[in-house]
Amino acid sequence: MPRVFTKTQLNAPVDFFVAEARGLDLLRVDDGPPIPQVITVERDRLVLEWIEPGQPTVEAARQFGRALAAVHRSGGDSFGADHDGYIATLVQDNTRTSGWPEFYAERRVWPLLRQAVDRGAITSPDRVVIEQLIEALPDVSRSPEPPALIHGDLWSGNVHWAADGRVWLIDAASAHDGHRETDLAMLALFGAPHLDDIVAAYDDVHPLAEGWRSRVPLHQVFPLLVHAVLFGGGYGGRAADAARRAMMTQ
Repeated sequence: MPRVFTKTQLNAPVDFFVAEARGLDLLRVDDGPPIPQVITVERDRLVLEWIEPGQPTVEAARQFGRALAAVHRSGGDSFGADHDGYIATLVQDNTRTSGWPEFYAERRVWPLLRQAVDRGAITSPDRVVIEQLIEALPDVSRSPEPPALIHGDLWSGNVHWAADGRVWLIDAASAHDGHRETDLAMLALFGAPHLDDIVAAYDDVHPLAEGWRSRVPLHQVFPLLVHAVLFGGGYGGRAADAARRAMMTQ
C-alpha cells in the first residue's frame, strides 16, 4: 500500500483544505516544480502522496530556481484569484484588481494591519509607519510587473527537498496571481538553503527587474504582519521596520 501524508485541522473552515488542493493544482505548470498529488480532500483533512524527504543540494536549488521561474511566467491578466485562499489559518481575500499596489494594500496589508491592531499585536507608532507605507505604495513598488502565478507563502518550510533530488512545492493555499518578487522575499525572510543558487538560476532564465533586492522589505511586510496576528511577540515591530526600510528606497 503506498504511503500517504495526511493533514488534519479541527473545526476547519468549510473550504480550508479545498483551497489548498486548489492551490496545488493551480501550481502544476509545464517545467514547474513537482507538486504532490491530491488523493482525498474533505472538510477536516487533506490526503497527499508521500514525498520522501532528502537533503538540500546546489543542483536541486538551481533546478528549483528555473522551475519557479516557469511558475511565475504562468500568471493571468490581473492580480488575485478566482477564489479566496488561506495563509496559515487566516483568510486571504483574492478579489482581482488590475494593479499590484492596490492589490497589496487592499487585499493583503490593510486587512492584516487591522487584525494586528484589534489583537494588540502592534503598537500605535508602528501602525502609523505601515499606514504611511500603504499611502506610498505606488512610489515604493516602482518597477511595474505583470501578474505572476506565485505560491504566496513560499517560506523555507514550504520548500520540500526530496530524496529524488528535486524540490517540491507544498502548502499552496495561498497561490494566486501576484508579484513574483513576493515569493523570493518570502524565501529570504526565514532563510532557505542555497538561496543564492536558487535566485541565480531563476535570474538566468527570467531576469529580475533592476533594484529588486531593495524591494525585499516591501514584500516582507505582509508575512511579518501574518506572524504578528498569529504569534504576537516582536513581529509587529519587525513589520514596521520592514516598512521603514521599504520607504527609504523611494
